[in-house]
Amino acid sequence: MRSHVILDPLVTAPLNGPLLAELTALYASNSAFHRLTGDFPDPEDIRPEQVAAALAEERELPGAEILLARSSGRLTGIAVTLAQHPDPADPDPWIGLLMVDARLHGQGHGRRLAALVEDRFRAAGRTAARLAVLANNPRAMAFWTALGYEVLDHREDRGMGRPCTVLRKALTTP
Repeated sequence: MRSHVILDPLVTAPLNGPLLAELTALYASNSAFHRLTGDFPDPEDIRPEQVAAALAEERELPGAEILLARSSGRLTGIAVTLAQHPDPADPDPWIGLLMVDARLHGQGHGRRLAALVEDRFRAAGRTAARLAVLANNPRAMAFWTALGYEVLDHREDRGMGRPCTVLRKALTTP
């Protein structure tokens, strides 16, 4: 049931106070993921200023949208999307990040969040979505392929040169 999850776009206001504390707790709960990505110097000690800086960097990308997932008022996840990949030959929108509070893994929150993001893409007239999974993250690969994403390519990510698998899903009407 998707109806109890609400997506709130994160506006351009500075991150601070209770929202930044919620986001930091969400990021910190996913230390295993951050050990794989290398995005934070110490995945066991993620700080508010680091989360604010990471999200500020995401906001700077043209066409980026940061979506917060809430259930019963509680922050359950975050999705970062790009309306278009920086490569002009790539016509599809991208899911750059989809992260659910680690304490909620296995409860369907990730599936609901992914479905809501896909619904937003469909509503915008988009016919497919892409994402990249780090080669060292088999759990993420299993998650996305179970949702119908298919392997399109293998290459390094643009930011850090990490080996990735690019996946794509046609967005037919559900």
